[in-house]
Amino acid sequence: MRPLRFSLNVTLDGCYDHTVGIADEDLHRNAMEFIAGCDALLFGRVTYEMMLEAWRLPVSWPMPEWMMPFAQTIDAAKKYVVSSKLKAVDWNTELVQGDLATFVQRLKQQPGMGIGVGGVQLAMALTKLGLIDEYQFVVHPRIAGRGPTLFAGLSKMVDLRLVGREEFASGVVAMRYERRSQP
Repeated sequence: MRPLRFSLNVTLDGCYDHTVGIADEDLHRNAMEFIAGCDALLFGRVTYEMMLEAWRLPVSWPMPEWMMPFAQTIDAAKKYVVSSKLKAVDWNTELVQGDLATFVQRLKQQPGMGIGVGGVQLAMALTKLGLIDEYQFVVHPRIAGRGPTLFAGLSKMVDLRLVGREEFASGVVAMRYERRSQP
């Protein structure tokens, strides 16, 4: 069974606004490795649209050469987008509508390396359903002092076990956790 993996950049106070992180070579290498270790990506609509605009090749902005491996990896990845608003998608993407739990359980049953999750609302829904197997929090050494904050409003605690850690020169720390089995 393929694991469902969620990865997100956050500040020390839990802010996940993509404009407050440290966007350097280490961060993009880590993100590229995360995506390359997945057979597919499962996005919420907002994240899909943001990634499509920023990373569909050729990009429309002056991108440093060290970002190219990330751009190529995300551009080539198989993608699914969960949305009731979108009518059509492209960029190697399939639209997911209907019962999320059934769809994700079917995806997880397929052989392969894993499925990456992108999107905070989607991750919240999947966490509530108990479907995310691994979490990677890429923690930036900053206090944003504002929201939005990760998993605000989650009604049930999720116990995790640290299985990996990587420190970057910038002070960013990527920590990988697996969900502990529930008794």
